[in-house]
Amino acid sequence: MRDQDPPAGHAERRLTTKEAAELLGVKPETVYAYVSRGQLSSRRVPGGRGSTFDVKEVEALARRNRRESSGSSPSGGELSVRTRITLIETDRYFFRGVDATELATRHSYEEVAEWLWTGRLQPGTAFTAPESSVAVARRAVDALPEHTSPTDRLRVAAIAASVADPLRFDLSEDAVLGTARTLIPTLVAALPPARRGHRDEGPLAHRLWTRLSGVDPDEASLRALDTALALLVDHDLAASTLAVRVAASARAHAYAAVSAGLGVLEGPLHGAASGLAHRLLLDVLDEGNAAPVIAEELRAGRRIPGLGHRLYPGEDPRARVLFDLLAEIPRAAPALAAARDIVATTARHTSLHANVDLALAVLTASSGMPSTAGETIFAVARTAGWIAHALEEYGERPLRMRPSGHYVGPKPPQPLP
Repeated sequence: MRDQDPPAGHAERRLTTKEAAELLGVKPETVYAYVSRGQLSSRRVPGGRGSTFDVKEVEALARRNRRESSGSSPSGGELSVRTRITLIETDRYFFRGVDATELATRHSYEEVAEWLWTGRLQPGTAFTAPESSVAVARRAVDALPEHTSPTDRLRVAAIAASVADPLRFDLSEDAVLGTARTLIPTLVAALPPARRGHRDEGPLAHRLWTRLSGVDPDEASLRALDTALALLVDHDLAASTLAVRVAASARAHAYAAVSAGLGVLEGPLHGAASGLAHRLLLDVLDEGNAAPVIAEELRAGRRIPGLGHRLYPGEDPRARVLFDLLAEIPRAAPALAAARDIVATTARHTSLHANVDLALAVLTASSGMPSTAGETIFAVARTAGWIAHALEEYGERPLRMRPSGHYVGPKPPQPLP
C-alpha cells in the first residue's frame, strides 16, 4: 500500500520503521518488504521523516509470524515456511517461478545459482576463490586421515575458510553473496585432486571433475556434470536445508549455516543415497543382470536405492534430464542400460520410477568416479541453495525456527532418584 497522510487530528499510536522492525524481530528493510507484499500499511506524518506503522497492525503481523513459524497454525498442519525460492509440483519443480529443468539445461551451474540468489540471470558468471582462502582450506583438509569422507572434507574446508574471513559475521545481503561466490569454489579447490598435474581452470564443473575422476572428460560429460549441479542446486525444504534455516534463524554466519547443512547431508536417506545406488549399479554390471542383485537386496531386507521419491509420483524430473544427457555419452551406455534394467525389474511388482540418485550413479560409475562422488556433487551443488535459504531467513524474525516440544514424560514433580 502506498504511503498516505493520516486524517487531520488523528492521534493513533504509530511506530517508526526501527520500532516496527524491533517488534517484528526483522531488519528495517524487511518491514518495507511486508508493505510491498500488502501485509502492512504505512503512512507519513506531516512534517515527519520516514514512514510510520499502526502498532496494532504490526502486533497482529508479529503474532501471525510467530504462529506460523512455531507450526501451530489454525489448520494444525506441519511446520511451513514462506519462501520465494523453489516450488515443487507434480513431476515438475521451479526456481523463482521458472522451470528448473529448463534453467539447468540452458544455463551453467553458476548462472543458476545467481538466479536463485538474486532473481537475475548473468551469462558468463564464474566463481573464483581467493588464494588465501584456498590455502587455509587445503591445509585443514590435507591434515585429515586418508579415509575421511568427502562431506567431512567439505565441512572442514568451510570451517577453515570461515576462520580466514574476518567479515564472516556481516549478514548483509551483499556480504553474504560475496561469501557464497568465493566459498563454493573454495570447497571444490580444497578437495584433493584425482591425479597429479591437474590445473585449476575453466568452469566450476571442470574443476570439480578433476577432484572426482582421473579420466579426461569430453564436452558431453562436462555438460552432464554441470547440469547435474544446476539441477541439484535446491529442492525446497529438504532436511539439510531446514538445518541451514534453523542456523540462519539463530543468526549463524553463512559458513556455519552451510556447515549445518553438510552435517545433515551425510545421512543415508539424503546426500549419501547416491553412493548406495552407485554400488548397486556396479553389482548389476558385474552380474550382467539386475534380477539376482535385486533379489539379494530384498532378501537382506534392504530397500532398493535410486527408486521412488516422496514428492514425485512419476519419474524424478532431475533424473529424466540427466538420463537424456547420459544417453549422448558412449561410455555411459552400459551403466545406463543397467539402470534401466533395475527399474524394469522392480516394476514387475511396484511402479517405482528412477530418482536423481540413480541418474547420479550412472554418471559417476561410467566416469571412473568413486561411490562417494555423487554425495560430493550433491553437496557442492546444494551449497548455493543453502545460501539462498540463509539469505531469506536473515530477513525474518530471529530465532523463529524454534518449535515447542510436546512433553510426554512422567508427570512432574517426581521424587529425586
